Amino acid sequence: MAITTAGISLGQSKIKYPETKKGETVDVYFDTKVSDPFRWLEDDKSAETGAWVKAQNEVTYGYLNQIPFRDALKQRMEKLWNYEKIGAPSIEGKFTYFSKNNGLQNQSVIYRKDSNGKEEVFLDPNTFSKDGTTSLGGLDFSKDGTKAAYAISEGGSDWRKVIIIDAISKKVLEDTLVDVKFSGISWHGNEGFYYSSYEKPKGSELSAKTDQHKLYFHKLGTSQKEDKVIFGADEKRRYVGGYVTEDDHYLVISAANSTYGNELYIKDLKTTDSPVVTIVDNFNSDNSIIENEGTKLFIETDLNAPNKRVVTVDVSNPKPENWKDFIAETQNILSPATGGGFFFANYTKDAVSLVQQYDYNGKLIREIKLPAVGTAAGFGGKKEDKTLYYSFTNYTTPGTIFSFEPKSGKSAIYEKPKVDFKTDDYESKQVFYTSKDGTKIPMIITYKKGIKLDGKNPTILYGYGGFNISLTPSFSIANAVWMENGGVYAVANLRGGGEYGKKWHDAGTKLQKQNVFDDFIAAAEYLITQKYTSSDFLAIRGGSNGGLLVGATMTQRPDLIKVALPAVGVMDMLRYNAFTAGAGWSYDYGTAQDNKEMFEYLKGYSPVHNVKKGVNYPATMVTTGDHDDRVVPAHSFKFASELQEKQTGNNPVLIRIDVKAGHGAGKSVAATIQENVDIQAFTLYNMGFKALPKK
Repeated sequence: MAITTAGISLGQSKIKYPETKKGETVDVYFDTKVSDPFRWLEDDKSAETGAWVKAQNEVTYGYLNQIPFRDALKQRMEKLWNYEKIGAPSIEGKFTYFSKNNGLQNQSVIYRKDSNGKEEVFLDPNTFSKDGTTSLGGLDFSKDGTKAAYAISEGGSDWRKVIIIDAISKKVLEDTLVDVKFSGISWHGNEGFYYSSYEKPKGSELSAKTDQHKLYFHKLGTSQKEDKVIFGADEKRRYVGGYVTEDDHYLVISAANSTYGNELYIKDLKTTDSPVVTIVDNFNSDNSIIENEGTKLFIETDLNAPNKRVVTVDVSNPKPENWKDFIAETQNILSPATGGGFFFANYTKDAVSLVQQYDYNGKLIREIKLPAVGTAAGFGGKKEDKTLYYSFTNYTTPGTIFSFEPKSGKSAIYEKPKVDFKTDDYESKQVFYTSKDGTKIPMIITYKKGIKLDGKNPTILYGYGGFNISLTPSFSIANAVWMENGGVYAVANLRGGGEYGKKWHDAGTKLQKQNVFDDFIAAAEYLITQKYTSSDFLAIRGGSNGGLLVGATMTQRPDLIKVALPAVGVMDMLRYNAFTAGAGWSYDYGTAQDNKEMFEYLKGYSPVHNVKKGVNYPATMVTTGDHDDRVVPAHSFKFASELQEKQTGNNPVLIRIDVKAGHGAGKSVAATIQENVDIQAFTLYNMGFKALPKK
């Protein structure tokens, strides 16, 4: 092994953590008393919480600063990250727009070209703030491309501001819209646009509960307070979205109370005072209108099709009983797109992509040949587009953009990044291992060719396992650096995700959530049994729901791993639904208020409630952001406090709190690099490594 080791024991003395006071808060659930001594850390506005954050960061960065190879790791990460990144283009009016980052810019810049090929900067988010913490959160153009509205996020918050400009001159047209959250921007002609938001909550906007989402229409030239509520004033829903069909004929409205299952509505925009027509009136399936041809609607749905299908129906009688299959359900998971006058069925087959092209009659035109085994995304565009674009990536191939001519089926490389990484020196292997109950789980393991299976390879096992989200192969600079340094990177496709459709998702929800943790534990055991690594060289990592995964796994099997890396995790399963939009996660988790059985089940794995005195937990670095209003940082604060109080032995328990950062989206390049450097440095150091390999 190329990395020099200092032995497994670092000979460290136990860290002196900041003192975290304990309160006497006790809640009662179904006659069971549950103490919550660190409840005070939920108050993100208090000076006391702010002082605690500062003190914890001082300890954490004091520890990280003494890791001898941290600077060398940062230099390599920055060097590898420093390559030009260009996004797929789109035509809006008379201009072609695309994003570009010269390498280490904190935020990617939006450029445009005119018909003569003259290029200019359209929007530069790096000018939004001095420290790169304000990011572009969305950009949408009016139908003729002469006007645009773009959203910005400050400090990583999900709350957005929307700025409206003349797209030709780039001049601001009117006052900024504020307090917009979980929203797209969808123009109706050039008159104005639809957007969604909540009433501003009482108390902290970063943690207070938000549960009545509304769809608004903003008419250009009017103030925001005059914006008309289109949906949600009477029908209380946690998530409401609206978008206009490409032909400007219909407004499509989706309404939901959880992250799975939605009602579906449609409104005719060409008829004055037309009613909102119900298509689906319950939350038992996921449904969206992806296209229309006149009055003929094309609907993506998993109703009676766990792996999804596309159906057609006429808008005059759009109820599900009148739906007809257009692209029937298969054994693979469907994610459709439209563009260039065709449909593209992007299937996930064992966590990798397979793409088929159909015409508007439902005839299969071709299967699109992809460059290799990996993840293809894109193919969407306007009906009249002659050229479409898609990206392709896997764990060893940097994301490459291809142009695609839908008429001929011809693909060509449009933009291939120049990355200082020797792809051919690495390989990915997909395996299927057996979980506790006998279920076969796929996992992709990536590493440098010629690796020795001696149990001594530093390994990061990554997982998510929730919310119908699929983990498919993608390239990461941070992972490339990890593998350059002799590391193994493994991704397990756990139940709870979307890799095998609704049944796979449901098998990791509510009273079956333990399946997810069992799948992850079995993945770790497989890597150890097959000698990729051992418990002394194994780290587990995950974010958000994946942070919960890491927290539950390390409290259930602290002996199994050396390092735990839970990021922005849902750690308090009894109170997650009390903050922001957390109540919407109940489809996956259930709530402690549902019934006694659900309460006891949640308490049985909730990371905050399962840290025990006298246990030697793995070296742990919890990461979060002080502006995370998706999974509020109190989850991480309380978990770290429990661990620091009860940890036995000398394994460090640190919490790294990014200031002016949120759940992850829009984070600056500099902050992203530093976070990955610190995670890898902490991981290797606690596995006993004292230097990086000599190149």
